[in-house]
Amino acid sequence: MSVSVNPAPQSPHNPPKKPRALTLRRTALLATTIAGLGAAAFVAAPDFNLSLHYPAAMAQNLTEQARKLPAPNGFADIVEQVKPAVISVRVKVDGGPATTGLGNTDMENVPPGLREFFRRFGMPDGMPGQGPRGGRGHQTITGQGSGFFISADGYAVTNNHVVDKAESVEVKTDDGKTYKAKVIGTDPRTDLALIKVDGASFPFVKLADKPPRIGDWVLAVGNPFGLSSTVTAGIVSARGRDIGASAYDDFIQIDAPVNKGNSGGPAFDVEGNVIGVNTAIFSPSGGSVGIAFAIPSDTVKTVVAQLKEHGSVTRGWIGVQIQPVTKDIADSLGLKKTQGALVAEPQANGPAAKAGIKAGDIITAVNGEEIKDARDLAKKIGSMQPKQNVKLTIVSGGSEKTVSLSLGTLPTDQQAKADDNGSDGADVGKLGLTLAPAAKVAGAGSEGVVVTDVDGSGAAAERGFAIGDVIVEVAGKKVETPNDVRQAIAAVRSEGKRTVLMRVKKGDNSRFVALPVSNG
Repeated sequence: MSVSVNPAPQSPHNPPKKPRALTLRRTALLATTIAGLGAAAFVAAPDFNLSLHYPAAMAQNLTEQARKLPAPNGFADIVEQVKPAVISVRVKVDGGPATTGLGNTDMENVPPGLREFFRRFGMPDGMPGQGPRGGRGHQTITGQGSGFFISADGYAVTNNHVVDKAESVEVKTDDGKTYKAKVIGTDPRTDLALIKVDGASFPFVKLADKPPRIGDWVLAVGNPFGLSSTVTAGIVSARGRDIGASAYDDFIQIDAPVNKGNSGGPAFDVEGNVIGVNTAIFSPSGGSVGIAFAIPSDTVKTVVAQLKEHGSVTRGWIGVQIQPVTKDIADSLGLKKTQGALVAEPQANGPAAKAGIKAGDIITAVNGEEIKDARDLAKKIGSMQPKQNVKLTIVSGGSEKTVSLSLGTLPTDQQAKADDNGSDGADVGKLGLTLAPAAKVAGAGSEGVVVTDVDGSGAAAERGFAIGDVIVEVAGKKVETPNDVRQAIAAVRSEGKRTVLMRVKKGDNSRFVALPVSNG
């Protein structure tokens, strides 16, 4: 297809084409359509003749015209100011007996929730385990990541998975100098770490006081693939992302290219404030696909303050297993909204149990602030300090009430976490369960009824029921025999409800499951 830019000759049969604006709009639309079809579309229409009509005065050197325009705004001035505070972090970890290739040892320093994420979407550099070195009997694992100074006296922030269990930590500054660093403290639950370099007058940057808006510009500075002081730009794509790393997930999603080695590096706004710490990427190939996740600055401030003062982080704890309120669960409890956190089971002697909170209660607010879901409750309680007095608004037995309790300390070997095994509900009639009294099944315990078989095509299978699960309550009533279950279901059905709520135990864990009963 040829494009002519010469004015068409004028004649009585060929009048001037005046509506040039209309012609340009149609041309743009056509170009868009053809671009969508691919380059082959251009070749497929040889009989199409496109003419653009410009006045002769416009036929001049466009480069000369462009030089007269004001230069576009860039990020050079901002980068020049903040880049000196960004550091490269290098670590050495004792990897134990040498192995061939990279095995499970490589993932030991990663928070449990992030392990599966990285296995699926690619391990960022900066995670110990990028390559074993040493003899056949022993290996030293080396890793590298990024970080940034937050004070002139050498305190710097990076990721926990970059420095956890490191035998030695070394940082390299933007001007090429190398320093030994000490790990002050780490927090696996948020994947943050505070390190310290001896010295003074280090250039540093400030953590942002307010969260960014979706669509704001963001600059990522770090050490991708060992290429120090690399700058990339993009926008804030989303906030409040949960990637399943822990109960405290609240990531900022950005589309600034972030690659292996950017872990622990800062994400800046256009004023030079750190809005987040880059910590993970979505990457089927291992490289950037424009989806990265950063820990927000408000979380960083809270965690770093505790690490600096105590070397560790303590969090409030109420002692409950919680799960989301799904549509089916809300239906079975007569709730109008799928909101709040459903208590699957209070832990023995925990603050919640002492305050009288029971399995089946729904926590809807903390100190008057609404709880959106189970994860929201975990984050709110986790952000508070032990021994702090709180008021919880709960729905119990259909009635709302307020209970007061003093927070405990989150144990180091467990965390308040949302059990996401709840179902979103499907309209299936048959339950597909075979039951027996738990007391008559070896190893099933003395309470409830045990699941001895599950129909793979039934509603129970879709809701995650498995052989060995123990149903201890149906519609809020304890059950001991299969007939108790049938009667409870019949009662629910007679009330016109579409779902029945069961409390199910698997080992030491307890959860609620809503099953449809309208046809079964």
